[in-house]
Amino acid sequence: MVVLNKIYTRTGDKGETALGNGTRVAKHSLRVTTYGTSDELNSFVGVARLHAADGMAEALARIQNDLFDLGADMCTPDMDKDSTREYPPLRMVAEQVARLEAEIDAMNGDLEPLRSFILPGGSALAAQLHVCRTVARRAERLAVELATVEPVNPDAVRYLNRLSDWFFVAARIANDNGKTDVLWVPGANR
Repeated sequence: MVVLNKIYTRTGDKGETALGNGTRVAKHSLRVTTYGTSDELNSFVGVARLHAADGMAEALARIQNDLFDLGADMCTPDMDKDSTREYPPLRMVAEQVARLEAEIDAMNGDLEPLRSFILPGGSALAAQLHVCRTVARRAERLAVELATVEPVNPDAVRYLNRLSDWFFVAARIANDNGKTDVLWVPGANR
């Protein structure tokens, strides 16, 4: 259980923060930037929920919880030492990726195939979901970069990859099942 009695601690005043294993690192480290970006994404998902109806709002709530799991996973770097802890670190699992895939398939089932790229926009919800999509892609790029220098849970990377796809398809659903998608017209303003 998490108990936060005091919000400020002054321990980060010199530009460092603690990872989940207690190690202190610079606040601008790649690992902190990676899980900080997933936190940023979570905030954007919260804004999207303001525009979402019941089923979509519930799915976005699940994603927000998953993004906290992802942040917990990414802030604890010692992948090979999990078994020595009193409480093993929370890790993303394949089932979370599979759930996103099933939801993508279900949402995509009723959509007409795309014949053009689409511009981010349409309804307020679709526009916000496109913001979520692009921030998810940035979080994924950071996680992939981090994995070149430190151990990263592959399920966390897979989750971020599927999540951006989920947001893309959900944005089409939010645009009246793709009927009000804003299509890209190559060279339209030449």
